[in-house]
Amino acid sequence: MDPDLETITAKIREVGKVGAVGPDDDFYAAGFSSINALELLLGLEDSFGVSIPDDQFVEARTPRALLDMIAALKTT
Repeated sequence: MDPDLETITAKIREVGKVGAVGPDDDFYAAGFSSINALELLLGLEDSFGVSIPDDQFVEARTPRALLDMIAALKTT
């Protein structure tokens, strides 16, 4: 697994206190709340050194979608 993708899935598991989350699993369906999402957003911004727009973040519901979004933000 891509190291950045592993970082994202590890943060999702840590923040949401959920079990296994696959790259294409909807983490909101795994029990994520809006408070979990805010903590995840801040953690990802810190880990990857990007500023993530709220509207893009709420649309990225899987670890892979978050990875793609972060990669696109790093190139702009």
